[in-house]
Amino acid sequence: MNKSLEPVTMKRHFNLNFLILAVVLSLLAACTQISTRYHAETQDWPSFGRDYSSQRFSPSVQINKDNVKNLVQAWQYKSGITATFQATPIVQDGVMYLSLPFNHVVALDAKTGKELWRYNHDRRKDWQMCCGPANRGVAVAAGRVFIGTVDARLIALNAKTGAKDWDIDVVENAILTEGQDALDKNDPNSARKVTGGTGIGIAMAPVVYKAKVIIGITGVGYGLHIDNPREDAPLGAVIGVTGLFGRPGFLAAYDVNNGKRVWQFDTIPEKGWEGQFSETTEDGATFNRDVAAEKADLAKYPDAARFGGGSAWSTPAIDAVTDTLYFGTGNPSPQMNDVSRPGDNLYTVSLVALDVNTGKRKWHYQQVPHDLWGYDLASPPVLFNYKIDGKIIPAVGQASKTGWFYVHDRATGKLLKKSEVFVPQQNMFKKATLEGIVVYPGILGGSNWSPVSVDEINQRVFVAGIHAPIKYTLHESPSKDGKPAIRYAASEPTGDPRWGLLSAIDLATGKIAWQNKTAQPLVGGVLATAGGLVFMGEGNGNFNAYNSQTGELLWQAKSDFGVNAPPITYMIDGIQYIAVASGGSSIFGYKQGDVVLVYKLSNQ
Repeated sequence: MNKSLEPVTMKRHFNLNFLILAVVLSLLAACTQISTRYHAETQDWPSFGRDYSSQRFSPSVQINKDNVKNLVQAWQYKSGITATFQATPIVQDGVMYLSLPFNHVVALDAKTGKELWRYNHDRRKDWQMCCGPANRGVAVAAGRVFIGTVDARLIALNAKTGAKDWDIDVVENAILTEGQDALDKNDPNSARKVTGGTGIGIAMAPVVYKAKVIIGITGVGYGLHIDNPREDAPLGAVIGVTGLFGRPGFLAAYDVNNGKRVWQFDTIPEKGWEGQFSETTEDGATFNRDVAAEKADLAKYPDAARFGGGSAWSTPAIDAVTDTLYFGTGNPSPQMNDVSRPGDNLYTVSLVALDVNTGKRKWHYQQVPHDLWGYDLASPPVLFNYKIDGKIIPAVGQASKTGWFYVHDRATGKLLKKSEVFVPQQNMFKKATLEGIVVYPGILGGSNWSPVSVDEINQRVFVAGIHAPIKYTLHESPSKDGKPAIRYAASEPTGDPRWGLLSAIDLATGKIAWQNKTAQPLVGGVLATAGGLVFMGEGNGNFNAYNSQTGELLWQAKSDFGVNAPPITYMIDGIQYIAVASGGSSIFGYKQGDVVLVYKLSNQ
């Protein structure tokens, strides 16, 4: 080999390699530009919590704290179904998929609001709704739209046409429910209008993960809901009647292609639902429990767990790295009445972590053992990276009905932080009395089903809160004609002032960063964006945007109906939209309607 040619050859090779590298880098840059341009111009809201973390935080900055004052209505859609409207719209590929009350579904052009198709749900004629007509949303995946129904069905629709692909009964048989005939005929509650009772339905939006549709049942420990005679007034009363009503709740996964059940997790264990007879919560709250009497009564009620309750109210969050699912459970059955259910009543009122592939429990954290107040874990869990003591810990958070925001280690369930209380508290964990005792938070909670939003970068969580005192009363009717005495507990609204509280909580310290008081209790949920904004609606029809750092109100629109659903945002062709369902809430006494409102900047 001619040594004198080596440098020239090496130089040619170097130049060729450099040229190839330059071409590759150029192609990568072009692809990156295309990808960046696509994501900048089109951002969907593909699932209930936007993604599996359920942070409900958008990176969009086109609408921001400097220009939000220029938001105007882009379009609105009136469905014609006037009833409690709680749905999160789903937006994929320019189409908005929306569940309506009574489980009707529509697909809309997300730029114009034009209806593309409509599915009208035909309910089972023999099925009594337990919990009203509201539905919290659909899931869209694999060319299908999935919805859980008030008559306990899971339905898959063709995403292009709305035609039904498959329809299964999640629960085949109805269950025994309590009635007013269990009350003394001289009791005023025996003649008042009932709007709901223990039963089986589905309220949550499904989530689709690895070809499985995941959804749970509700209403299995609902209690009798007594209406208020005034349409604009909140729920009249919730009554817990002793008896063998309901069944265990569950969360289950179904094959997206045919609806075949893959796994089911029952929220009440077959054995051991009495737990450890905890006299305090893990975070230090004390109960006035007669544990000795409960243990003595355990043998009297061997079948209590068969009617144990524990509804699954909220859409799970999923850690895709560890394949772990997180969801919250409801109160035990009978609601507010513990005569027939001694023990901790596992796994009710708990945050539960499951293996999403098998449905096997990894851990649970019971916020309120032996619940007597209806303190369901109703607000959906949220996943985030938690910065504490110089470390970053994968965490799961949950806004409770008791008025604290809990932060747990995602892997173990260990409680890492309990926030400052974000709503007033009085007589927490006190039992009902014959005279009646005023308790808050009450059965409506400190935070109800409203989803939170987490700004992970700034380590803040935004929570919609409720101050709604209730009178917690023990009712007793004497025994007569050889029949035993009737004894039950009831939660009823008081004449005390009620209001809402929008709170920004510093996750590192658990302290309230800022808080805004609203005229009415807040229910519906929040949306935070990288534009420095938090969006939230009110029962009086106000739809608001706040500075996420200071809490300053920056913009407000007005609807004819209560804005009591979670807002979303999405982008199409470089234009950012804000959307929210406006249809009020019967339980809260907020004016019901049938409209979806969509906003954009006035110069778009």
